[in-house]
Amino acid sequence: MTQTDTPAPSARDGSSEMLSILIGAQEFALDIRAIREIRGWIDSIHLPHAPSYVKGMINLRGSVLLVIDLAERLGLPSRATNAATVVVVVETPTRVVGLLVDAVCDIITVTEEMRQETPDTGSNVSRRFIEGLVMLDSRIVSIVCIAAIMPEAEAAALLEDAQAA
Repeated sequence: MTQTDTPAPSARDGSSEMLSILIGAQEFALDIRAIREIRGWIDSIHLPHAPSYVKGMINLRGSVLLVIDLAERLGLPSRATNAATVVVVVETPTRVVGLLVDAVCDIITVTEEMRQETPDTGSNVSRRFIEGLVMLDSRIVSIVCIAAIMPEAEAAALLEDAQAA
């Protein structure tokens, strides 16, 4: 087995690395493998008729990048942007999108033993956006399902509209 064929430690022991972020006073985690980059906030261009959680679009080295207000997408109160606001650029196999968050905190290692199921709230909406919970000291960190933030059909339609604008 060559060096490049060796699985990452997280793959062998069931752990994964997550980027912890803040939205208001709540802490969330994003799978670090999906993080492309972290950028400071710059003013975005509004996309007419976009859902309210789409903050706008920015130019990312010549490509249109949709910026989603993660707070609003998760059903939390949206906050005004400021110099400390951050855009976490995430990549899935089919698209790249920016997630607007209040702050980036830390990289955390999450083992399977640390994970807990998302509580049953009587609605599947919570479980659609939150893959699980992690208990860290006295904190509860919610793991965001990045794929659910921008469903495939919705993303394709918004990008078509952005490129036509």
